[in-house]
Amino acid sequence: QLVESGGGLVQPGGSLRLSCAASGFTFSSYGMSWVRQAPGKGREWVSRIAIGGGRTRYADSVKGRFTISRDNAKNTLYLQMNSLKPDDTAVYYCAKFPGSSWAYGVADCDAWGQGTQVTISS
Repeated sequence: QLVESGGGLVQPGGSLRLSCAASGFTFSSYGMSWVRQAPGKGREWVSRIAIGGGRTRYADSVKGRFTISRDNAKNTLYLQMNSLKPDDTAVYYCAKFPGSSWAYGVADCDAWGQGTQVTISS
């Protein structure tokens, strides 16, 4: 099970930290990802992280502003979002990859959270 939290309404330029609490599987053994879906659009990959947390990748649209991290002792995935823009408005989902590799796509994810709404507006 994956449960996201931390979303909300923030002004442009602001920050938010999303969390995803994982249970029911060995969190430290799986690559993880953040995916978002804006109104009227398809799901967009945002970031992914390897099992140890040492390797990360970001979509060009968030590079330099977002930071993905994980705490395997707490079974929790994070997404620190800074310099937020209106275009970042979306429902943000954490998603589990089907294995220890981190080189998966959105369609490969085999478990999803319920999502947390992030709205950037003045």
